[in-house]
Amino acid sequence: MATVRGPEYFKSSQLQVGVVGCGYVGLPLGLRFAEAGHRVIGFDTDPCKVQKLNSGQTYIQHIPREAIQKFVQSKHFSATSDFAKLAEMDAILICVPTPLDQRREPDLSYVENTAHSIRPYLQSGQLVVLESTTYPGTTEELVLPILEATGKKCPPAHGPENEQIATDFFLAFSPEREDPGNTLYGLAQIPKVVGGVNPPSSRAALSLYEQIVARVIPVSSTQAAEMTKLLENIFRCVNIALMNELKLLAARMGIDIWEVIDAASTKPFGFMPFYPGPGLGGHCIPVDPYYLSWKAREFDFATRFIELAGEVNTSMPYHVIDSVADALNARQKSIKGSRILVLGVAYKKDVDDLRESPALKILELLTARGALVDYNDPYLPQIHKLRNYNFEGMKSVPIDAESLAGYDCVLIATDHSSYDYDAIVEASQLVVDTRNATRRVPGKRCKIVLV
Repeated sequence: MATVRGPEYFKSSQLQVGVVGCGYVGLPLGLRFAEAGHRVIGFDTDPCKVQKLNSGQTYIQHIPREAIQKFVQSKHFSATSDFAKLAEMDAILICVPTPLDQRREPDLSYVENTAHSIRPYLQSGQLVVLESTTYPGTTEELVLPILEATGKKCPPAHGPENEQIATDFFLAFSPEREDPGNTLYGLAQIPKVVGGVNPPSSRAALSLYEQIVARVIPVSSTQAAEMTKLLENIFRCVNIALMNELKLLAARMGIDIWEVIDAASTKPFGFMPFYPGPGLGGHCIPVDPYYLSWKAREFDFATRFIELAGEVNTSMPYHVIDSVADALNARQKSIKGSRILVLGVAYKKDVDDLRESPALKILELLTARGALVDYNDPYLPQIHKLRNYNFEGMKSVPIDAESLAGYDCVLIATDHSSYDYDAIVEASQLVVDTRNATRRVPGKRCKIVLV
């Protein structure tokens, strides 16, 4: 096994970089490599995405059209559905979804299908990096055997004694750390963790990513890199669950949990604020704990703490519905037949991202209880096709004082900055606020129910 090129090759200034999956992770990653001077091809099975990208259009709110047009015109970026072009790439980065199935078990079909798509075109000396969040062992147990079926080998080996191991291609894992809507930390400022199947693979990935981020953090293995991403998000999941549980207790005790969090946050050490809400959303935090829990069973280990946090967070949309029903009942109204407007369906404020949004479960539960439901979201004029919900084609309704007054309840599910909460409270008959968005609205508190 003789490597055609060494790891240092990936320090080159003009590489051919292929990004498989042009979504919230893959598209900004590809554009960052284009910005660094490399020629990037985005691979996607969705012909609509490919057509939009090649015509310089965007379909992600926080990625401006001008950025795409710039790199398309300079021929540093293009998109295709022709996976045969993978043979021309120096590096192939896999950025595809890793959702849960209906039993909350890992669905790695996108990763597996992508590996099979790469296999016929794998070249000696290519670097393949999995960025999709997954359980420890995926890179070596799933992706590696598929790629090695070509006859090319990338022997797993860790430690300094294996620094010069011979390898036909390079394989690594580097978890994405994309945070849509974050204006403080962009891709270039966020450190990148990398772990290779063997030391040459680690060095190749290190050489590649050093060109686009301020700092690269090498770890000893792909498993360590995979576990790093899970730790980051499970940390958040568990702490949000704690706040959600304390919110429920505080409500029974007549205490404002938001006031308590603000007060605790004044401590300059030993405390980090997390905030309750209507449930977890996004592509990572609601999903990642279950990936580790599923893998842990292979080792006869029960992740009780993690699973309990998942149960608490999963229950929050049901708590919201019960709170809406109670609030309406206090006004001699039934949830069945009531007109309810959900404000915000994105999973967090000021983004156009619907993935795993708790607002979707809230819409489903309200509909099941017989409510007449509309939604408004300035970032999502229409709900697109979803794996687990049947709201495709549902459109955002316009809001003004007259329309707000016509609803029996206005439910704030996502606290977008563009909403005028004073005007919303003034016009509405009843506001159920799951985000403490109305905390600065003076007077009219009798209209507001915090949940």
